[in-house]
This record gives sequence, C-alpha cells and structure tokens, in this order.
Amino acid sequence: MKDKIDLPKISDPALLAPQQIDLLETKEEYSNCLISDVQLEYQEADKVSFDKVFFKNVIISNSSLRGIELTDVIFENCDLSNVNFSEAFVHRTEFRQCKMIGTDFTRARFQNVRVTGSICDFASFRFGNLKLISFEQSSLVSSDYYQSIFQKVSFEECKIDQAIMAGVRLKDTDLSSCEFTGLLVDIEDLPGCIISADQAASFAGLLGLVIK
Repeated sequence: MKDKIDLPKISDPALLAPQQIDLLETKEEYSNCLISDVQLEYQEADKVSFDKVFFKNVIISNSSLRGIELTDVIFENCDLSNVNFSEAFVHRTEFRQCKMIGTDFTRARFQNVRVTGSICDFASFRFGNLKLISFEQSSLVSSDYYQSIFQKVSFEECKIDQAIMAGVRLKDTDLSSCEFTGLLVDIEDLPGCIISADQAASFAGLLGLVIK
C-alpha cells in the first residue's frame, strides 16, 4: 500500500495574492502569494523562504539559491533546470509538469514531496535525506542519489535508466513499474528492493549470475 503524502496546505490558489519578483535576496521571506509567468535570471541568494506559495509558468535560470526553504509550495509548469538548490529544505511541496534537468538538490532534506509528470534527468539528490517522496510518471534518467537516505520513497512509472543509487539502502523501495536497463547500485543495498520479473535480469548481472 502506498504511503500517504501530506499535500501542500493551499486551499484555493485563486485566493493567493499575485506577487511580482525581480530580485531575490538572502533570507527574504514570501508567504501566501502567487508567482506566475516570470523569468528570474542570475539570482544568487541563500536561505530564501517560501510558505504557501504557488509558482506557475516560472523560469529560474543561471541561479544559485542554496538553502532555499519551501513549505506548502506548488510548482506547476516551471523550469528549474540547472539551478543550485543545494542544502534545501522542502516540505509539503509538489512539482507538477516541471523541468528540473541537472537541478542540484545535494544535501537537501525532503519530506512529503510529490513529483509528477516532470523531467528530472541528471538531477542530483546526493547525500540527501528523502522521506515520504513520490516520483510519478517522471523522467529521472541519470539522476543521482549517491549515499542518500531513503525513507518511504516511491517511484511509479518513471524512467530511471542509469540512475546512481550507490550507497542507498533500497529495502522496500518499489522500482517494479519503472523503465531502466541499468542502475548504479551496491549489491549489499539490494535486499528488500522490489522489482519486476522482467527487471531481474538487470540485477542478476550485478550478482554474477548468468541467465539462460
């Protein structure tokens, strides 16, 4: 049974006040607002905080937002590719139909996060703490979870080919509905990982088995 994720506590996005942003500054706080149809370039700020914020059709490029704090936030149809979100705190947040190609979430903490219909190829979650995360119908090709902590992380109908999961204990992680021809994992972390019969051949090679 899939673990229940607490969704962002935004009752009605239409009631949020529109907010215009040109420049983000360190430790700036935003709450109860709608940020839409804007392109933010060359932003560099630490520990910017967003609480009950809806991002729609927003592009953030060439930016570093280390330690960003996201609580009760929704990103819809946003492009966050190659942004530095390292050491982020992400809680009760949804990413819907977003592009996060090469986005850096190194050492980030995630709890109650849902990613749906998004492209996250080459995204980095290295050394992260991921608890109650659901990746659904998303592309995560060559995404990197090296030495991250997984607690109730699910992948549902995702493309995870060549994802790096070395140093990640995969007990109870269900990959059975995902597409991949190969993953980078450590053999000792595989016990309890849930895979399909068709995927077993990929893992058999790691164990030195030959399937006839």
